[in-house]
Amino acid sequence: MMRTRTLLATLTASALAVGGLVIGSSTATALPAKALAAPDISLTNVQAHLNTLQTIANNNGGNRAHGRPGYRASIDYLQSQLNAAGYTTSLQQFTSSGATGWNLIADWPGGDANNVLMSGAHLDSVSAGPGINDNGSGSSGLLEVALTVARTSFQPDKHLRFGWWGAEELGLIGSTYYVNNLPAAERTKIKGYLNFDMIGSPNPGYFVYSASGQPTGSIEFQRALEAHFAGIGVPTELTSVGGRSDHAAFARAGIPTGGLFTGAEVIMTAAQAQKWGGTSGVAFDRCYHRACDTTTNINATALDRNSDAIATAIWALSGPVTPPGPRFENPDDVAIPDLATVESPITVTGVPGNAPAALAVGVDIIHTYRGDLIVDVVAPDGTAYNIHNRGGGSADNLTGTFTINASSEVANGTWKLRVRDAANADVGRINAWSLQF
Repeated sequence: MMRTRTLLATLTASALAVGGLVIGSSTATALPAKALAAPDISLTNVQAHLNTLQTIANNNGGNRAHGRPGYRASIDYLQSQLNAAGYTTSLQQFTSSGATGWNLIADWPGGDANNVLMSGAHLDSVSAGPGINDNGSGSSGLLEVALTVARTSFQPDKHLRFGWWGAEELGLIGSTYYVNNLPAAERTKIKGYLNFDMIGSPNPGYFVYSASGQPTGSIEFQRALEAHFAGIGVPTELTSVGGRSDHAAFARAGIPTGGLFTGAEVIMTAAQAQKWGGTSGVAFDRCYHRACDTTTNINATALDRNSDAIATAIWALSGPVTPPGPRFENPDDVAIPDLATVESPITVTGVPGNAPAALAVGVDIIHTYRGDLIVDVVAPDGTAYNIHNRGGGSADNLTGTFTINASSEVANGTWKLRVRDAANADVGRINAWSLQF
């Protein structure tokens, strides 16, 4: 990753509010179909790729930098893996600083060629070291996701394309060359780009690229990348990477972008250390752009979580989709008196196993001051999942669809929407609510 200033903004992704569905009757519009679940990405395999990149650096002067033999050997290794898996690959040659560089492009056969989801990572290191975290980690995690696409014979609706960029450390040269040399017709086919740069920092943070200031549609990519961490209970922070990595050229071309990052030279704060279990007062990666960026400079847990998050996002954003599960609704009005707690039940039957990790709760509450309200979904075993806690100030009503991780709950049984009016002077009613499995 290039060295520039990084701006951080906090986001805790414990529950994601999605959509804008207003449910007022039993004929309400169904929620969007759910994406096919992504497979687990083998940490062992990702680490094996990193070990190979380390060996390549060891055998080629200690680095894998642009214009050096270690970089070309790295490209050759990835291309051989992808060719053997059935990808259509190509090398794009360019010149920078008087040396030849290459981008590696890999297309998975199938999908809509006019609707391309692209993911990428830079493969080059700085000349000072082997670049195992920066960016062997992103390159290896993405490689294993691509190989898992092939291993599982994944056939998404969109066309999947992967890119590994050269000369990022010299100023985003490879990715910029790729985007700038795409014919306009080809550029418009790329509907989104995901970037993975440093996903295994030894004192890791869990950062998701912010959609703020990025092309329209980037929020979809932000949420897809947040979803995996929300599902495993790991809080994330949004980061404004700006022009620091290879998504920049795509963003300038108007292509929606997203990405993951575990931190570089910036110092972890005490609050971040408490949140993530790291060490405050120490850089996220103390070996950033140094010779010590070796395989010993990797946090395996972060590498594993981020590799799985890459797969979760790619599977979710590319399709195919499976039909939504059964939907249950209670359309009956329940009055919400002042300073009172009321409940509305839904009895779920015929759903095997546990509820999903993204159980969709549709809510239509009519109230003259939603800042009075505390709203929980109560599972059959009595566990309460809060979806609203006196937010929204003086605004009226609470309508929309909320997602809760209910994967520990048996699906069948009586679920309840519990609404507490916690302040005086305003009243309302539960108009309807629903559960989409």
